[in-house]
Amino acid sequence: MKFILQLAVKNLSRYKRRTAITAVAIATGLMMYILIDSILVGADRESMRNLRWYETASLRIYQKDYWQDRHFLPLDSSIDNPGQVLQLLQQQGMQATERTTFNADMILYQDDFGEDGNMSVQVTAIDPANDFSVYRYGDTLVDGRLLKSGEMDGLLIGSWFAEDIKAKVGYWVTLVTRGKGGFYEAVDMQIVGILNCPNPNVNRTLLMMDKQAANQYLGMDGSVTSIDILLDEQADVDTAAKTLQQQLDANHWDLTVYTWKDLARDYLAIAGAKRGGTGMILFLVFIIAAVGVSNTMLMAMYERMRELGMMRALGMRDRHILLSFLFEAGGIGLLGSLVGIALGSLLNLFMVNVGIDLGFMLRDMDMGYRISSVFKGAWSVKATVTAFFSGIILSMLVAYLPIKRALKLDIPTCLHHQ
Repeated sequence: MKFILQLAVKNLSRYKRRTAITAVAIATGLMMYILIDSILVGADRESMRNLRWYETASLRIYQKDYWQDRHFLPLDSSIDNPGQVLQLLQQQGMQATERTTFNADMILYQDDFGEDGNMSVQVTAIDPANDFSVYRYGDTLVDGRLLKSGEMDGLLIGSWFAEDIKAKVGYWVTLVTRGKGGFYEAVDMQIVGILNCPNPNVNRTLLMMDKQAANQYLGMDGSVTSIDILLDEQADVDTAAKTLQQQLDANHWDLTVYTWKDLARDYLAIAGAKRGGTGMILFLVFIIAAVGVSNTMLMAMYERMRELGMMRALGMRDRHILLSFLFEAGGIGLLGSLVGIALGSLLNLFMVNVGIDLGFMLRDMDMGYRISSVFKGAWSVKATVTAFFSGIILSMLVAYLPIKRALKLDIPTCLHHQ
């Protein structure tokens, strides 16, 4: 075995050009694998964070009948005792906030917007005293100011939404909606602030007003449609939801707890499908590298056919010859893996710390990720280890067939091969 290993090492140094070309092919494939995996993992993690930070929080409490009609935002299925629920959550050390979400028609006026018009919108009524400690909107203000508690006519709007309708701070709009019980209400609101949120889905549609104003205009009588809860980033949301549900049931409150995974079920399903497509892309990267290695090894075998025949004529067993060539291929794979991981890590260092700004594309094109501009990478030990061992194993696997084919030839044919 020692002799076979020594022979494989000598062959690596004898055929330097072939070794270098094959190693570069492997290194390029593995570098692309590490880089693509980093970008996709980073985008996925960033999207999950932006979902929790700007859309769903960690947990959300609804009245039990709300969930089945949630797409219609029914005000009749609201939480009638939010104060008691918040007190319970405070005793458990949970940061929470009340919200009321409803549909409305927003009327634009020619005096401010240049022409009259209207559109369907979704409005979220928040408690400014608590909401910005659960959601991270406090540091997204780009123009104007944030809402004040008890403000009856103030409205916050997302920056992309503002660009689309050419809205500015100080402009007035009218919201026409149906209150709790079905009555119609028209409310004049002034845009007091513009928020630039990292979550593009929110940034395109964001409209916020004060909860007390919504309570009065919509006849909510102190009820709200949801209570959103912030947990630590590392918290087990499923366990926390189960524990909280038991406490709500113990108080005989007709309420249900949902995790951010429940609320973002559609997105997670799409993300899962994307990961499947990503796996195919990475598989194709490996196939390209495998073809390069296979062709190189096949050419090497034909170039060294007479050498192989001489080794067999001198009494070297086919099994030992096979091992020698496999070790040689594994050595090439090892060199390619080391170079590929080194190059991939260097490029990934830039992706993790700086990233690529794709804001010019994401502004008008929805890629499905909850990222509005900069795509950053993420370190993945699993991807690095997979790349390292795959480079070695891949080289040995694609070299196996050409070697076996050459060993099927008889010795005179090998010796007379030109």
